[in-house]
Amino acid sequence: MEHDAFAAKIGYCFHNIELLKQALTHRSHGSPHYERLEFLGDGVLNCIIAAELFHLLPQLPEGNLTRLRASLVNQHKLHETALRINLGPQLLLGEGELRSGGANRPSILADAVEALIGAIFLDGGFETARDVTRRLFGDALNAQDLLALGKDAKTQLQEYLQGRRISLPQYTVTMTRGEAHEQTFCVACAIPELGICTQGEGPNRRSAEQIAARRAFERVTGT
Repeated sequence: MEHDAFAAKIGYCFHNIELLKQALTHRSHGSPHYERLEFLGDGVLNCIIAAELFHLLPQLPEGNLTRLRASLVNQHKLHETALRINLGPQLLLGEGELRSGGANRPSILADAVEALIGAIFLDGGFETARDVTRRLFGDALNAQDLLALGKDAKTQLQEYLQGRRISLPQYTVTMTRGEAHEQTFCVACAIPELGICTQGEGPNRRSAEQIAARRAFERVTGT
């Protein structure tokens, strides 16, 4: 684990390296592992994002704020964050998890991001955890884009296509892999009229469809 390079990516240097090590240790590797830190980080992250939304969108009612927070704090967004900071190669995994591709599994990477936030909270306090979260979620915490996040990707794509009288997308499960208790679904989103076909992966069909739909929406809108 190259601590200095990783610290530069997340914008924080740990005082207690053991906390960082625990945050990056999967239970298959040994103890202490990251699950308790994940629990803590989930609460800290939800609090930080809720506070950011509360101040960024002062006129928005509670229900909309709840949906927006769920759009930001979920496995897909956390997985994206993990990829952006190259978290996978930093994880300490057991041999079985390594062989089965655990370092690339969305659920493991998302959990590790939450554990990392929890570890930063313990190591540097709430304000530090908030600063790191702002950096990691900076692009998403844009007031002009947040309202669009309140709608899921499939709804956004459908409304965009309907408004232009383009046939609705077709979703097809192309593959499933992994053990029954932790499967990964691969789904294709095809818009034949536009010659577009995107792929999405997730722990269930619905989440995989959402990812494929988001990628298709980005393609058709050029965003």
